[in-house]
Amino acid sequence: EVQLVESGGGSVQAGGSLRLSCRPSGSYCMAWFRQTPGKGREAVAGITSAGQASYADSVKGRFTISKDKSRNTMYLEMDKLEPGDTAMYYCAADVDRWVCPLWSWPSEYSSWGQGTQVTVSS
Repeated sequence: EVQLVESGGGSVQAGGSLRLSCRPSGSYCMAWFRQTPGKGREAVAGITSAGQASYADSVKGRFTISKDKSRNTMYLEMDKLEPGDTAMYYCAADVDRWVCPLWSWPSEYSSWGQGTQVTVSS
């Protein structure tokens, strides 16, 4: 396991942008999830060790997941934010695998961060 730390959350108006960061990234599969009170964790985007990305339909075309090896950091660039994107965002990783085939399942990941809050107002 690895201790993950997220940053970059905040409050923005609809249509705005935010970039979330998660450290450390590495040669393993990682993902971003989000959760609102009373609901389960929803997959947002996943990325393999090689950098192949997958996205939930609700964020395709608006969010971009990436890794910067030189900074050991994974990012989630969020554009065209909507009030429905308001949630606590968590990064997750499985340090024992390069690819997480079921990337959208929380059970695929053994390491989780504490979360960073994103609030989008209309």
